[in-house]
Amino acid sequence: MKRFPVPANQLLLAAILLSAAACSPKTSQTLVTIADARVHKAKIIDNGEPGDSVGDILVFDQPLLNEDLTDIGNNSGTCIRTRVGHSFQCQWTLTLENGRIQVAGREFEQGISVLGIVGGTGQYRGISGEMASVNNGDGTFTQTLRYRLP
Repeated sequence: MKRFPVPANQLLLAAILLSAAACSPKTSQTLVTIADARVHKAKIIDNGEPGDSVGDILVFDQPLLNEDLTDIGNNSGTCIRTRVGHSFQCQWTLTLENGRIQVAGREFEQGISVLGIVGGTGQYRGISGEMASVNNGDGTFTQTLRYRLP
């Protein structure tokens, strides 16, 4: 049987690829929630010019529901008006039974807003990913989180 020597750089590459595969992060997970702003409406703190203007602050503390509209927690945070009739810069926390998830980013008045998941506690410690938020037009917001845990 004839043997062919394997170059050292090919052995090194194979070792790196195998170790990277063994250390790959867990698969992506999805969580869909509904922020219910129908009962506990957001409050606007009117700063600067009267009416809707840059710098106004939106604060909210609302029930968080699952897709079956069962209460699963709380959705609370703040937004600062950055562009009138268009968007806010926001940060908020989804409080669930097994931990909290913090998100931040630009929330558009229409369409889909994609915010970054910036941290978590409890079961969500070390979380990373993003959340798509959609205004359903009925006082609720569908929030689809796609994330990874360490």
